Parts: sequence; structure tokens; C-alpha cells
Amino acid sequence: MRILSLFLAISLLCARSFAQQDSASQHAPPQPSPTASSLPQDSHDRMTLSADPYTNPARAKEKFGKANPIPAGILPVEVFLRNDTTQPIHIELSTIQLDIRLTSGGSQDVDSLGVYEVASAIAHPGGAPAPKLPRFPMGVPKGTDSKAENLANILRPLALDADIVPPMGMIHGFLFFDMNHRMTLVQSSSLYLPDATMVPSNKPLMFFEVPLGSAPAP
Repeated sequence: MRILSLFLAISLLCARSFAQQDSASQHAPPQPSPTASSLPQDSHDRMTLSADPYTNPARAKEKFGKANPIPAGILPVEVFLRNDTTQPIHIELSTIQLDIRLTSGGSQDVDSLGVYEVASAIAHPGGAPAPKLPRFPMGVPKGTDSKAENLANILRPLALDADIVPPMGMIHGFLFFDMNHRMTLVQSSSLYLPDATMVPSNKPLMFFEVPLGSAPAP
């Protein structure tokens, strides 16, 4: 009788353990996004540039919500800049480009877009409407686009707007490139950063180039 009771107690304990493991697996947290160290990167002069292109519409939707730029044909790329020196490094954001290698054998350089340009493209897929004239011939046409401005307010906190990478520190944020809905070209594209200088010496660093085609699948 004692042996039977002991057997039943052990069986009940095992059943509870399996049930807890099954419940834990059902409520497991989602897998984290790739870390900067696992992304395609270029590293030299003790600075590292990493890039994470958001080509998956569902992933971009989760990140940007109604300000998702992919339906407008715009590629968001999260950029990570790590400085392992003891001096600040200045980045010229306006000269960062996407270098696209075309199947014809040529290449095309695409400049990054400003946040308001991205917001306007999302708000008005067919092109921005003409300014509305007042009912009476006085004053000036209103130039405020409230729909685009609301989307820009979502994008601004996510965009890369800092141009100084602090000593032993990192900055990151999104840059946006108009792909004209041709997202398949991302596989043959590279993020190109030509202008980085040490501060205050103004010593230029060699250019950085990161192939986006080697990014892990989302």
C-alpha cells in the first residue's frame, strides 16, 4: 500500500512539472531583434558601423505603426555607430548614401530622406495635394500639412539625428531611403558612410561600407 501511494505521489509531481513547462513555453517572450554585434558591419580605426535594414513589412509595421514607410516604397535602415576611442567622432549625416548595384552592371547612389519627406510620402502616396486657397482673396494659402506632421512626430524620435558619437559610446537610429518599391534591390545594396572625423583634431577616417545583403532574416 505504501509503495502504491509513493508511486501515485511521484506520478502527480511529474504531471505538474510537465504542465508547468508546457505553460511556460506557450507564454515565452518573443525572440529579441538582432543585436548590433550580430548585424553586418564595417569596423576600423576603432569605430564600427552596423546596419539593420527593415525589409519585412510586418516587422516595420510593429516598429513604426501607422508611420510605416515600406508601403510608400521607402526602406528604413537602423544604423548603429560605436566609438571605441577616447575622442568624439563627428559623422556627416547628409552624405550617407545607399549604394545600389544594378543587375545591368552599373550602380546608383541614393541619398537619405528627411523625416518630413518620409512622412509626406506616407501621408500622400499619390503626391502631396496643392495648398488650399482661402475662401476670400486675402491672406496666403495654408502650408501646414497636419497629416504629414502627425506622422513626422512618430518618426522623429526613431530617426538618427545625432552626428557626434561620444568616446567609448554608441548612437543609433533610422535612416530612410526611397527604393521606389524595389525592395529586392536591398540584397545588392550597401550603406556607405564617407565622412567621419575625429574631434577636435579633424582627422578624417577611412570610409565605411556595410553590405545590407548579409543582414540576418527578420
